[in-house]
Amino acid sequence: MLLTTAAYFSFLAAVFFAYWLAARYRLGALAVVLFANYFFYARWDLAYLAIIPAASTCDFLIGNALHRSSRRQLRRLLVTLSIVLNVGLIASVKYFSVLPWVLPLALSFYGFQSLTYTIEIYRRDAKPAESYLAYLASASFFPTTIAGPITRISTLLPQWSKREMLSPRDGGKALFLIGLGLVKKLLIADFLAENLVNRVFDLPKLYSGAEVLAGVYGYAFQLYYDFSGYTDIAIGSALLLGITLPRNFNRPYAAQNISDFWRRWHISFSNWLRDYLYFSLPGLRSSWKIFAYLNLVITMVIGGLWHGAGWTFVVWGAWHGIGLATHRWWQAWHGNPKLTLTPGARFLCGLATFHFVLVGWVFFRASSLSTARDVLYQISSGTISFANITPAFVLVMVIAIGAHYVPPRWYDGGLELYCQFPYYAQAAAIAALAVAIRYVAGSGSAPFIYSRF
Repeated sequence: MLLTTAAYFSFLAAVFFAYWLAARYRLGALAVVLFANYFFYARWDLAYLAIIPAASTCDFLIGNALHRSSRRQLRRLLVTLSIVLNVGLIASVKYFSVLPWVLPLALSFYGFQSLTYTIEIYRRDAKPAESYLAYLASASFFPTTIAGPITRISTLLPQWSKREMLSPRDGGKALFLIGLGLVKKLLIADFLAENLVNRVFDLPKLYSGAEVLAGVYGYAFQLYYDFSGYTDIAIGSALLLGITLPRNFNRPYAAQNISDFWRRWHISFSNWLRDYLYFSLPGLRSSWKIFAYLNLVITMVIGGLWHGAGWTFVVWGAWHGIGLATHRWWQAWHGNPKLTLTPGARFLCGLATFHFVLVGWVFFRASSLSTARDVLYQISSGTISFANITPAFVLVMVIAIGAHYVPPRWYDGGLELYCQFPYYAQAAAIAALAVAIRYVAGSGSAPFIYSRF
């Protein structure tokens, strides 16, 4: 059940009304959410009705045991068991199914969220859930199932105890985010993919260097609008139930350096890699400073391998890891300076960072190293032809670029204006948007890119 379909929004509406009818009773509200979570999984495959409850129960019991135990070796054994369980679950569904059929939905985001729970209890940074039902509802929360944002269970658990009804502003913000997400996904991301990007990466040798370069630029914005569009819909869906999910994007292509990019792109994932992987690697407290740089490369290579078991993802991860390590070395060499850049210098730094990221996206999108090589070769060939670039593609690219770089205050102003409308006007605007999208984009929608990760 994709988050852009009529089936999903019918499901979301039913959950919304059932949840708030039961919200006076905490157990009733949790039961509604848990039923919704498992129904959502079951729509993908009934096998999840056995996998998810079993895995969640194991982590709940491990968390309780970690909290009660003071024996160092036992606690290490328990947290290792949770890591093996969740990583094994991710790998078995993602890379090789242990079942006689291939499951349609990867469990990466479920596994990452579950690991935040047991690792934080192991580190004594959080306490176990008091309610088994609340834990089950948090671990499998349906808006975050397909592509996050990765939400720490310790931040979800307290939110189920809220007694306040949904405020008009939060309701308006939720609808605004859902509408914005639909526009990003269906009118920008899917259009860019279908009108040039997919063809360029499938057969790069058939296109001129200029067309391939346009396709690579198009992919950068397709990926951003696809993923951030999903995030907006997920955050809006959760907010309709009074649940706040973390922000996942902050104008990433406006970053001034590669470290800044990773503070803006897939924020919940980069924070997860930092807090639960990078800080867990050996050598960080060593006097050998090289470990700080080496572990950055290792972390990003592992992050690349999470996206897929292929050399393209290894290269993508290593590319970013080397970039992060080089930037950190430069900062340390210059005494971590606080630079005040002129507008011209900021523009050049942003442009250089964007193109560094762009090279990485070539490997991320290419089906093989040879395809990535062909893409880069065609770009370097300098051949110029725009026969396959339509005016509509150029228009959507201009809109995509302009919308990405608009000042945050413009976005905030639009949100506030929308929230000031009465609820029936907000609903009418979303309905009109849905009709317009159906007319312009058609009835089909490609799967979200990150649903396969």
